[in-house]
Amino acid sequence: MKSVIRVFLILFPALSPFFGIAQASYYPYKVAQDRMLWHDNVDREQRNILLMGGRDHPKNDSMVSLNKDENVNLQLTDALIRRVDEMQENIEFDSTLNTNGKKKYLRALETMLRGYRTNLGNRDFPATNAPALVDAFGEAMGRDKRGESIEPVIAASNYGTGAILVECFLLPVENSGVRPSRDLLKVKYCGLYPAKILDVLRNNPNLPLADSLIVVAGHHNISQLYDFAQADNTLGNRIRNSKDTLVRVVARMAASKSGRLYFPFLDNLIKGKITIEEIDKVKDDDLNYYRLLVKTRLDYAARILPPFRDTALEMNALTGWLSKKGKEIFVREINALHTVDNPAIRFKILDSLTAEELYYLIVLSEDEIYTSSYLGVYDRIFERMKEPYGDSLIMHVHGDYFRKFIKMAAAYNKLDHFLGTMDKQNAATIMKSFIIHLERANEEEAVDVADSYSSIFEKNPNLARFVLKEVRWNYDKNVAAGDKKGTIIYDLLQTLFESADSTKKIDLSARLGIPPIYTVDYSSLADDSGRVIEQVFFYGDQDKDGQNSFNDYMALFRGKPGWKILENPQWVTISSTRGKPVLIFANKPLFGEDDPDAKAQTDLGDYLYDHHLRPTIVIHRGHSYHVRYTIKQMPPTARIVVLGSCGGYNNLSEVLRINEEAHIISSKQVGTKTVNEPILQAIDNVLLSGKDIDWLSIWRELGEKFQGDPVAKERFDDYIPPYKNLGAIFIKAYRKAMGDE
Repeated sequence: MKSVIRVFLILFPALSPFFGIAQASYYPYKVAQDRMLWHDNVDREQRNILLMGGRDHPKNDSMVSLNKDENVNLQLTDALIRRVDEMQENIEFDSTLNTNGKKKYLRALETMLRGYRTNLGNRDFPATNAPALVDAFGEAMGRDKRGESIEPVIAASNYGTGAILVECFLLPVENSGVRPSRDLLKVKYCGLYPAKILDVLRNNPNLPLADSLIVVAGHHNISQLYDFAQADNTLGNRIRNSKDTLVRVVARMAASKSGRLYFPFLDNLIKGKITIEEIDKVKDDDLNYYRLLVKTRLDYAARILPPFRDTALEMNALTGWLSKKGKEIFVREINALHTVDNPAIRFKILDSLTAEELYYLIVLSEDEIYTSSYLGVYDRIFERMKEPYGDSLIMHVHGDYFRKFIKMAAAYNKLDHFLGTMDKQNAATIMKSFIIHLERANEEEAVDVADSYSSIFEKNPNLARFVLKEVRWNYDKNVAAGDKKGTIIYDLLQTLFESADSTKKIDLSARLGIPPIYTVDYSSLADDSGRVIEQVFFYGDQDKDGQNSFNDYMALFRGKPGWKILENPQWVTISSTRGKPVLIFANKPLFGEDDPDAKAQTDLGDYLYDHHLRPTIVIHRGHSYHVRYTIKQMPPTARIVVLGSCGGYNNLSEVLRINEEAHIISSKQVGTKTVNEPILQAIDNVLLSGKDIDWLSIWRELGEKFQGDPVAKERFDDYIPPYKNLGAIFIKAYRKAMGDE
């Protein structure tokens, strides 16, 4: 459709159905019959572009409507309609071109428009690229007509424009600039997508600027660089021969079978503070490798503080290995010996560790350490210090994970002791530091503060009042500063902390705008057939704990009226025969080679999925280090999640990413059948009656039940019901508030 008709239709859009957008039979100039098809193809692509925004901008169908700003749409229309029409006319009447030449450039024009249309929405090609694309096309066409390379045009264009242009000048004779331009475009692509650089170079290792691109890719993703450096190919050789210090060090690490063990020390390796040979001396010695990890962490933690503010490379790798080794070497052993009465035997493996090394055992094993293990490690921290003051401890570790340490001290009733090891002024300073600057911290640290308050409120009312006062002060400060994140964090903390006082009767779900935390509707747990589906995860262990836990659980149902049990070699199915239908699936805790319990869980999960059985209640039974496997397999339909072991930040966060409305029951220590089974029975009894779950009444009745047994009561008090799980509530409310802003 030519420009005269375009203007006419803009003025009189109601007549567009009569004229059409691209009337091939009419042009305001004479078109040779054998080129009519080529002009029609260009017009068709223009029409397709016009129709793309028609639903959102139905003003008229002669305007390109791809942007909310009508001024931008006018510019797009001018480029893609008027100027393209003008190009068509110029091509048609170009006396320097024969018929084939005119067809060639009309085809190129069609290709350009199609490329624009099909690339819309890509990160590298916004709709507003149209004027630049048409300009570049005109310049490239001029160069091609003169027999010149289009490479300079591609070089001057952005990636999205250049990628379309090279496709326009392939036929019938490819422009001499197409091939070099393709390499140039690969380089431009790498600049846009650093994460894709090594994938591009794998197939194009001799690309111009390859060595520089390797450096960019390596600094962007060190782990990816490590993987590619291991390859025995041209790219691997280029990486190994790089002159960049980081790339060279990573390449040397990759040459070792145990190269991943060097990752925590990468920053110091690059700075020359340590050598691979020094790491080699300890990497196969568990104790000394752990010690080197702690030493390095202390170095890195000191550098983060003023005046240096230097964040070391691969801090996450260091944290991961420090946590992994601490749990594997020390925590799991003292946990496993929890029945040993003699502490000299149980904690012998800790004899050579310093206070700082013990500190990291605590703060990085929150999701696994038992209560008795924690208490033993905590006491040994202060026994090993020359000056057993809490503020000295925090200073020695440069404040690293101090919020986690205080949160755990509160949870295990050691906060009063910790604060009592220093004078009152320093104790107040420590607690002020615990609360302040959360707007600069990560989500986990804010959750630690939220999680700590229930324990503080119950054990030390004066300290609770102090903490609440500090939260209010920080809220006012962030409001005055206009800090959105800080305002949200401290507003949430203030609400959560005030709710701990039951006399204020604060409805958290109403105040925070989150789903109910005190109740779960029965209707949200039952499926379309009226059944409530539960899935229980058991783990086979060499120490038989998993098998014993399974047997104890099954004793709740075997031979008991109202329940029927079916089983196969991998799992059991427990179904109610009285009351509302409840269906419980539990894998057997199989133990042996190739993890038969893992296969049983996978097969059970497949069975549930294939038969449209969607568990809304998920129960973890087993050691805390198995929790991550339960969470990994947790269905998104889970509304009640009973972890039966520590609900540390990582566990809570992952559960809530799977289902943001999940109600989580967790324990500060290892789950025990003395408490687990009454909780599960109480939930099942409510389900059988078809009533809504009311956590307040369930917890009140359980508290009365355990009142006559001090040991059981103490263990029950370690379990955290959903409405008191301030960490989980904070995560829900914070993510909602940040998402709504």
